[in-house]
Amino acid sequence: MIETADGPMNVYRAGAGADAAVIVLQEAFGVNDHIRDVTRRIAARGYLACAPDLFHRNGIGVLGYEQHAEAMPLIGAIGVDAIVTDVRAVVADLAERDGIPAERVAVVGFCFGGRAAFTAATAIDSLAGTVVFYGPGIAAGPHAVLDRAGRLDAPILVHVGSEDPTIPADQVAAIDAALARLPVPAEQHVYPGSGHAFACDARPARYDSDAAALAWERTFAFLDKHLPTTG
Repeated sequence: MIETADGPMNVYRAGAGADAAVIVLQEAFGVNDHIRDVTRRIAARGYLACAPDLFHRNGIGVLGYEQHAEAMPLIGAIGVDAIVTDVRAVVADLAERDGIPAERVAVVGFCFGGRAAFTAATAIDSLAGTVVFYGPGIAAGPHAVLDRAGRLDAPILVHVGSEDPTIPADQVAAIDAALARLPVPAEQHVYPGSGHAFACDARPARYDSDAAALAWERTFAFLDKHLPTTG
């Protein structure tokens, strides 16, 4: 648990003794078994990986994947300031507790956490990089942050399914255009035939194993390049 400006926040941690860290930002359903598994997978690559509970203000914890209706107002209530507060707290804790500075920290987010990762990257200087897996609400919606894309000062990688109804083609195009204007490495990959949450193997109906494998291959190549470990 760490302290934030808005109260204590649980953080699931995996890995130890690393000189680089990856912050994993949750889907709309909390730091559930899947997000913990993803955190451990990233740690197995030699990183200290940690997943903060972005639901700490409401005390909800974890929702089931069938509780989509309950999840929507919860993530809708978490705006830019709250996200930045929480990720900054994790970055500060990594520096103080583990001696890992911001430039040795990357952020990887999924679904709501994808929007959160993009948001944090526009506000926190000197991160090593950001990876967004299918993040709705970046280009449109009450907490849209695409107009802040010019503040990105570190590499960014975005994954989106071509059939994702939460990120329609016009938003994909808008994100492409914004990334193309950046002076840092920035790319978006569209996975043909894949829908929302295509990399979530805890949701068989949505999981696309081929697209997921390619997205993870690209993600780890991105991390290896921009956040190499020395262990």
